[in-house]
Amino acid sequence: MEKKPLVYFLCTGNSCRSQIADGFLKAFGGDQYEVESAGLEAHGLNPRAVATMKEAGIDIAKHTSDVIDPETLNRADIVITLCGHADEHCPVISNPSVVKWHWGFDDPAKAVGTEEEITAKFREVRDSIKSRIQAFVETGK
Repeated sequence: MEKKPLVYFLCTGNSCRSQIADGFLKAFGGDQYEVESAGLEAHGLNPRAVATMKEAGIDIAKHTSDVIDPETLNRADIVITLCGHADEHCPVISNPSVVKWHWGFDDPAKAVGTEEEITAKFREVRDSIKSRIQAFVETGK
């Protein structure tokens, strides 16, 4: 059996954006890709991210918030940072064959306002990530 390429999503806290991307890629491209996610720190899984993904029909409730593993980082085929902080502070990737991309998305955890406004921001970011993941699965880019 051919090895599936490993996609490693990175964010600051591995609580929202990287978890959403992880969930969507597993759902849409899990037959094509091995998928993992991590953060510069582990902030815990954001309950709003879980709820917002559940609305989209994807259960990420059992995901864990993990810190970047250097071994996984260097065996990944593609590393994708989802926030500027992770992009700027990503540990050095010593394997020259690893492809690193940056897809920047707003942090929905920083949304303020009413519950409806915060939920709307989570949905907006979720839908943006979903579109980007769908394009990636279709094109490999």
